[in-house]
Amino acid sequence: MRGKNIKNKEKNMNKETDMDKNKERDMEHRKGHLAMAVAVGVLLALTGVSAASASDRGDATGTAQGWAEGCAEQFELAQRTDMESFRDYDRETFREGHDPRAVTVFASGAVRYGIDAIMAALEPHFANREAIWAWTELYRVVDGCKSAFILYDATYDIPSIGYHQRTLTGVTYTHDGNRWLAIADQGTYLEAP
Repeated sequence: MRGKNIKNKEKNMNKETDMDKNKERDMEHRKGHLAMAVAVGVLLALTGVSAASASDRGDATGTAQGWAEGCAEQFELAQRTDMESFRDYDRETFREGHDPRAVTVFASGAVRYGIDAIMAALEPHFANREAIWAWTELYRVVDGCKSAFILYDATYDIPSIGYHQRTLTGVTYTHDGNRWLAIADQGTYLEAP
């Protein structure tokens, strides 16, 4: 009888060992499923965002044309925010809309490299809050979600001192994967001050 009990104990131990192995395999299998579920979730989230940003008023086609249209819509908002933030003396929004490596070539020929130097040169505009900035869009090119260029006929007036200038202003934008940022800005006098 004693020999039979030992064999049953060994058999039960083997079952426990097999059960432990099965639990380990099951846990590994579940981890694999969890990893797969997370990956699919991330993929769906990304494609959902892409489809939504590429949508044409709710019709998320996901096509290259839809993607380009979504980027063009995003660009419209970015360039309008850029121009209006300057007009409205909103220095933080204006700064946020520029790549840190941005360059500005003023109509006078002065050049500023980097957003810090550009902001320093424009500080009187933001501080004095009296200039009148107006523009008319003349030309626009948007290359998918890579780059964009826009050309304006712009005026900048400070009535209190009789200052007036009219420029042809070209602004180049780059897309950083999430949003459009102004990277280059150049003015050419049409009417010098």
